[in-house]
Amino acid sequence: MDLVVKRPKGTQDITPSEVYKWHTVEKIVSETAEMFGFKEIRMPTFEDTGLFVRSVGDTTDVVQKEMYSVTAKGDAQFTLRPEGTAGAIRAMIENGVLNDGFPQKVYYVISCFRHEKPQSGRLREFHQFGCELVGTASPAADADLIALAKNVIDRAGLNNIELHINSIGCPKCRAEYHAALKEYFADRKQLLCDTCLDRLERNPMRILDCKSALCSELSKNAPIILDYLCDDCKEHFEKLKATLGDMGIEYKVDPRIVRGLDYYTRTVFEFITTDIGAQGTVCGGGRYDGLIETLSGQSVPALGFGMGLERLILTMEKQGCEFLKPDSCDIFIAALDDAAVSKTVKLVMELRDMGIQADYDIVGRGLKAQMKYANKIGAKFCMVLGSNELESGKAALKNMADGSEKEVALHGFAQSFSDILCSHMLNVEGLI
Repeated sequence: MDLVVKRPKGTQDITPSEVYKWHTVEKIVSETAEMFGFKEIRMPTFEDTGLFVRSVGDTTDVVQKEMYSVTAKGDAQFTLRPEGTAGAIRAMIENGVLNDGFPQKVYYVISCFRHEKPQSGRLREFHQFGCELVGTASPAADADLIALAKNVIDRAGLNNIELHINSIGCPKCRAEYHAALKEYFADRKQLLCDTCLDRLERNPMRILDCKSALCSELSKNAPIILDYLCDDCKEHFEKLKATLGDMGIEYKVDPRIVRGLDYYTRTVFEFITTDIGAQGTVCGGGRYDGLIETLSGQSVPALGFGMGLERLILTMEKQGCEFLKPDSCDIFIAALDDAAVSKTVKLVMELRDMGIQADYDIVGRGLKAQMKYANKIGAKFCMVLGSNELESGKAALKNMADGSEKEVALHGFAQSFSDILCSHMLNVEGLI
């Protein structure tokens, strides 16, 4: 049928036939986070615009080009969250979570919004699994957070995912690095895009993250931050690499990783695949030791990561990974007349009270159409009730997979069917 209004560009609908994939990854990420001691936190979909300007950085592409901001009458300016870290940290500070001792570990599964050109693996509304670890400056925390992300990737069944790590230093060593970048790009500034010309004086590291092909090419021979690290940052990075080695986690040092947000310090990392084209970063994160001080004045070290669920699912699909099987109806009861409908309703409600997915006709179909519907919804069993079944107190229970039938009593049917279903599922899984 024709539709008057269609979904906005850069968004997607997740239909019932696809939602089981989302159930799979949501189960994996939440169970893994909790296994590592993280607890769920939930934040508003929109925040005061100033939160993102102060935390993400006013020289980033996110703030300059990609945010969706609105002003309601009588209110300040608000922005749909473009990422999760700023809101999560704001919520932890505002609600006193940081007063409960360190480290504090939280995770979230949220929707985020960025005004970007839609393409494979990149949407204007996307979904993100994020973890934030607050209150420790130890490189062991960096390694443990990376291990969490890797555990998610491994549980999803992904292969050919490379971990790339880098250190972008602290404000002390970055000052010298910024000076070197300014000197390098000053001789090439006529080739920079307009955005990067502005960044050259304010934050030259952002040039390294520019998506312009020409700016990316110019950046290839730019100085690298690893040559400018102070002794403390060098030691932190070496301890991180040693701990990853102890964990048996393979990595590549990639001095070109700077991440796209200003709050990062020291460790930055990405899990990268080539299976989904240019948008190959499945997970990215790092340390942001100055963010809490920026928002509250209190100096507290912290780190975190974000993992795009669309990209995770896309990569799983490309690699043929297994998803949880979508739930289907356990039993469909077809009724032939009004008396049978009354009995059917009672049986279905008893089955549902026991946690069994039971269904019946609520449209007014004939028997043939009811059976066709039972097949369509993938019912594992089917039972027909009419005057004969009501009189005898018995009915034929049909296994829809092999067509076999078994006579069952209607009295106490819910319990007896529960036992039958349990045996059936064990047999399907090959456990009996």
